[in-house]
Amino acid sequence: MKAFVYHNYGSADVLKFDEVEKPAPKDDEVLIKVVAASINAYDWRLMTANPAMVRLMGVGFFQPKNKILGADVAGVVEAVGKDVKSFKPGDEVFGDLSYCGNGAFAEYACAEEKYLASKPPKMQFADAAALPMAANTALQGLRDTAQIKAGQNVLIYGASGGVGTFAVQVAKHFQAEVTAVCSTPKVEMVKGLGADIVIDYKTTDFAKHNGRYDIVMGVNGHVPLAVYKRMLNPRGIYLMAGGNSKQLFEAILLGQLTFAYSGKRMALVSSKPNSGDLTKLAEMCEAGSLKPVIDRKYPLEQLPDAIRYVEAGHAAGKVVVEVGG
Repeated sequence: MKAFVYHNYGSADVLKFDEVEKPAPKDDEVLIKVVAASINAYDWRLMTANPAMVRLMGVGFFQPKNKILGADVAGVVEAVGKDVKSFKPGDEVFGDLSYCGNGAFAEYACAEEKYLASKPPKMQFADAAALPMAANTALQGLRDTAQIKAGQNVLIYGASGGVGTFAVQVAKHFQAEVTAVCSTPKVEMVKGLGADIVIDYKTTDFAKHNGRYDIVMGVNGHVPLAVYKRMLNPRGIYLMAGGNSKQLFEAILLGQLTFAYSGKRMALVSSKPNSGDLTKLAEMCEAGSLKPVIDRKYPLEQLPDAIRYVEAGHAAGKVVVEVGG
């Protein structure tokens, strides 16, 4: 089969389109003929080993252990292992392969069934592929970590990106009042997602914003912890989803100190893949309360260009890679 592989950490230039052996499912795995995949910051962080702590997460210190990137996947079941109960050949599925060694940027990929869910018949494969990691981060962060409630004031910084576009919609699903922060070209798009107030950080000095919120979710933002803390109501919580090396080290080293004795909290949030939440996201899409925003689609052969586009921070919503029909 064809796949993009990488044997060393680095820029998108390390990705090579090559012929590799088609995977075979283990007893508890499903073999998927990939129709679509999507790109997350997670993918290029693994590719570049940036931040450096990525190397300590069991993915390979000197070189990548798993040679094919890609967590978000949607496709058709080709074969199943003998212990698989939930799926059969021909089923349309989607899921998050980040706990299975990744592998979605290829014609075929394997995954444990517990990380997959059935794709609704009317949902496009591209939309299904856009959901798993980003939408799960938003859902689990707001619902589980922050325990969002109707009527609460929620601020989403980075509202136009992959996680951010889902976070705005998830917060509205739970009947919160949403203030979203993004750049000028994306203001109208974010308003269309249901945000009650949209702040353009290009024309507004966000550090001087005097709003107060029960939940602040910062998605790959560049805002000091002290600014987010000031904007929280008493007992409020700041959710950090992604960030560069400096921000992650600041959160780890200074986060608890910054929020100590204030009654306010902070938490780092990321997707924890499971079929139950994937099914919940699909149900929200069918009900019309959640819709993936897809900025661009690339054929698999142009994966390096797609990753460069995402890495540059230009994407409004998700970037999808189309693999097969």
